[in-house]
Amino acid sequence: MPGSRAKDAAEVIETLRRFFMATSATDYLIAYSGGRDSTVLLHAVASLRDELGLSLRAVHVDHGLSPHSGTWSGQCRQQCEALGVDFIGRRVEVVHQGQSLEAAAREARYRVFTELLGESDCLLSAHHREDQAETLLLQLLRGGGVHGLASMPASRPLGGGQLRRPLLGLGREQLAAYAEAQRLEWVEDPSNFDTSLERNWLRHELLPLLRQRREGIDAVLARSALHFAEAAGLLDELAAGDLTLCAEGAALSIDALAQLSEARQRNLVRLWLRRLALPLPDHRRLNQVLAELCLAAEDAVPLVVWPGAELRRYRGRLYAMAPLPQPLSEPLAWGGGGELELPDGLGWLSLAGAPLDGPLEIRPRRGGEHMHPAGRERSRDLKRLMQEAGVPPWLRERWPLIYREGKLVAVPGLWIDHRYAVQGGGLPLIPRWRTDFHQFAIEKDGENNDN
Repeated sequence: MPGSRAKDAAEVIETLRRFFMATSATDYLIAYSGGRDSTVLLHAVASLRDELGLSLRAVHVDHGLSPHSGTWSGQCRQQCEALGVDFIGRRVEVVHQGQSLEAAAREARYRVFTELLGESDCLLSAHHREDQAETLLLQLLRGGGVHGLASMPASRPLGGGQLRRPLLGLGREQLAAYAEAQRLEWVEDPSNFDTSLERNWLRHELLPLLRQRREGIDAVLARSALHFAEAAGLLDELAAGDLTLCAEGAALSIDALAQLSEARQRNLVRLWLRRLALPLPDHRRLNQVLAELCLAAEDAVPLVVWPGAELRRYRGRLYAMAPLPQPLSEPLAWGGGGELELPDGLGWLSLAGAPLDGPLEIRPRRGGEHMHPAGRERSRDLKRLMQEAGVPPWLRERWPLIYREGKLVAVPGLWIDHRYAVQGGGLPLIPRWRTDFHQFAIEKDGENNDN
């Protein structure tokens, strides 16, 4: 048995050596919780650092969920100092409204990772084969789809860099053998044995029963996850082809979507939402999307929402977005210089070109506004102008309007009043509205291109 344990310990080093020889990243971060698995990863990578010329740092996230978390962070720092590895410690606040504490902690942790990863950086996580088996079972119990059952990929983009799991093909016993051979010390979090938490129940109660019944069950489940990952990849290829046929800018054509089977519609919408970095709805809500938005009357502007996302229909197109900020509630005074930050995440206003001296006032759209845009023969109703330009209703009410001496003089990014158009080759007035929640382009050419 000692020989077998030594072989298991050696396999950790050899697996990592093969991984680094095949990886092109230059800077590596270890996701270091302080537990046994991440301690093994940290120690093993540090032992290869000089041989392979690795640039290495460790990042520890203190979730503040235990009265001992500060002590654990200190122990992690000491371990890194002993190995000569740069230590990055971050304390986060975990807010778990509407989700489990585990999920909220994971989100907080990955926000830190995302912020730290640069373009050439690679984050290494110590997940192994048994972790993969647990993840697959969790997804099965939660009714996960093919992408969920694919469990944890060996690599995926994260922030500006990559997340890699180099130990995913190894078992927990191999990592334990390495820790024993190197006489490592690590943090033991008592919450890891709290079987009221679903993953811990799987780890300590269900999986031991399955192992008694079927030898090698962890490897079998991990292999199933690979099959699901392959199936998910094929579904994504199908959805990518469908997206090419249905996409109209960042939106989807309802008519094109309707030509697909319901299963392909759902598959396409999921891929579309993932590419927009929006959370996916559950199966029931996704069916609601297809029923309410795709089958709505032509003149309707229906809305389907779930945490983190909103879907709307307008002029035969399906639009998806993060929850929109509230419209401007009160007028704002502005001198016209610099960049004006609007409240509640509505964006920023700026002026360039010909001067438009203040005092100016920024007002929300209330209805009934008129203006005489440059290039037009007469004054027009703003509602009609926006309809002609194809501005969706949810943007019309959020579009900031620039007034001077009580007169509407500019709709940033769309129109300026004819009195402020510069003749004879001078610089035109260019009001700009910069936001994080929309990218709008005027639909029509010709008379609508007044800005």
